[in-house]
Amino acid sequence: MRRIKIQVAYDGGGFHGWQVQPGLPTIQGLLERVIAEIESKPVPVAGSGRTDAGVHALGQVAAFSLENPIPPLNLKRAMNRLLPPTVRILTVDEVHPDFHPRFAARAKTYEYRMAREEVCSPFEWPFVHHYPYPLDEERMSRLAAVFAGEHDFTAFAASDDRDDEGKSKVRSIFASTLQRRGGHLIYRVRGSGFLKHMVRNLVGTLIEAGKGNILDLEALPEKSGPTAPAKGLFLIDVEYGTK
Repeated sequence: MRRIKIQVAYDGGGFHGWQVQPGLPTIQGLLERVIAEIESKPVPVAGSGRTDAGVHALGQVAAFSLENPIPPLNLKRAMNRLLPPTVRILTVDEVHPDFHPRFAARAKTYEYRMAREEVCSPFEWPFVHHYPYPLDEERMSRLAAVFAGEHDFTAFAASDDRDDEGKSKVRSIFASTLQRRGGHLIYRVRGSGFLKHMVRNLVGTLIEAGKGNILDLEALPEKSGPTAPAKGLFLIDVEYGTK
C-alpha cells in the first residue's frame, strides 16, 4: 500500500466546502470519487483542514492510500483528466505511510482579498470581497499586527461540531499583515492552525476598525466583527517539516 500526498488548487465557488456532505458537491467528495475510479474501490481522502463553502485554495494538501502502482506523474495526469477544470492537482508525491496532512502540518497561510475601487470587474467578482466604501486602512493595518502572537481566539470562531471535545482555541499566529496592492487590500495571515470562520472573522474585525468602530488598536478585541464573505478567502499554503 502506497501513501500519496497531493497538492490541490480549486475554485471553491461551486462547492459546499471541503468536507463530504450527503447530496452536496464538496472537494473531498469529488476527489474520493475520482480516486475510487482509478483504484476501482472506495478510497478515503484526508485533508489538511476544512475550508468553508465558497472558499478557494491555491495549495490545499490531501493524502490517501493506494494499491495501484501508477507512477505519481501519471496519477496526476489521470486525476486532472477526470476532475473538472475548477479543481487541479498540482503535485503528487509518495510519502511515509503514517503521513496525515492535518496532524503533520506545521503552519498554514491564508490570504483575504478585498476590491476597493468603485467598480469591480465581473472577472474578479467571484474571487474578491468588493468593498468600495470609506475605510481607514492605516488603522486596519495597526490592528492586523495585534493579531500576531499566541491568543485565545474563541471570540473569532464560529460554533463547530468539534466544540464538544473541549479543545483549546488558543492559536499561534506567526504573521498578520494588511497591505495595499493597486486597487486591492490584501490581508495575509500565517499561523499554526485556524478555527472555523476565524480568518473571515478577523477580516470582519479589521473592517470594523477601518470604519472607526474599534477604538483600542493595541489589544485583541473582545468580540469579532461580522464574518466577511467566503469568496475573498484563499488557502495559500500548508507547510510541513518533511514530506
